[in-house]
Amino acid sequence: MGLTGLTIAFQRAESILDVTNTFSTYILFIVTFIFLCILLLYFTKLVYFLPSVNEEFNNPVQLSFFPTVSISFLLLSIAFLEVNMEISKYLWMIGTLLHFIATIAVLSIWIKQSKFEIHHFNPSWFIPIVGNIIVPIAGVRHFAPELSWFFFSIGIIFWIVLLTIFLYRIIFHHPIPEKLLPTFFILIAPPAVGFISYVNLNGTVDNFSRILYYFALFLIILLISQYKMFYKIKFYLSWWAYSFPIASVTIATALIFKQTTIIFFKPLFFILISLLTLLVLILLLYTIKAILKGEIFAKEKQPLKK
Repeated sequence: MGLTGLTIAFQRAESILDVTNTFSTYILFIVTFIFLCILLLYFTKLVYFLPSVNEEFNNPVQLSFFPTVSISFLLLSIAFLEVNMEISKYLWMIGTLLHFIATIAVLSIWIKQSKFEIHHFNPSWFIPIVGNIIVPIAGVRHFAPELSWFFFSIGIIFWIVLLTIFLYRIIFHHPIPEKLLPTFFILIAPPAVGFISYVNLNGTVDNFSRILYYFALFLIILLISQYKMFYKIKFYLSWWAYSFPIASVTIATALIFKQTTIIFFKPLFFILISLLTLLVLILLLYTIKAILKGEIFAKEKQPLKK
């Protein structure tokens, strides 16, 4: 998700600078290849290690990450809008169908479960349901707008509900475990992506879209101001939770600059994309080092206990 978000951000930078999209297209093909490799690896795990997959599916934290597959399809469909409309359409159809199934499945588990407690809740819970907000970005180019409004409505309403639960959990209950602290940045994504989707649906920047954008901007300022909380965290794969939210607010900044032509947003965009590029390079470096040390595949030690 973070790599695709960076690719889309590069596309927006090329548009602002009025240069060809050659660089971002090369990056897109590399990112697509990486996604297909990861998809193949997980499919292999699904076939040969089904009990392990079932265990993850019944984990209150890991459950939320299953829909990242469908979200990745949706993000790739957005990136391919600039390259090949037909490929974008098929990626969007696959991603939309998979994410709708994931939404129903996760909500059904939440409704029927008897073992989840408030201390299990963390920002990763936003991923399955609020991910519906992404559908309209490419959806308005591929299908009737009413379908995009359908998915936007699901995502935006559940964002408000889950944000309320999150604030209750973080203020009145035990602190979130260190490993999951990077997921705080997921809070930035719903309003940022919501802004992008709404502008694509509405065709212009209005007051509601401004509320979404500026709230996302406030959240990124708030979280950066808490740098001491994140600075000493040991590397986990959850560090990748930093990348896509920052990518989403970077892309949103490019869009608000394009729509309003307010000059303030242009340098802000380039500051954000520079930060995002540096962040992704650091994440790639740490991830490769962790893979070589065999740390990525180490089994978790009951992370959900109080």
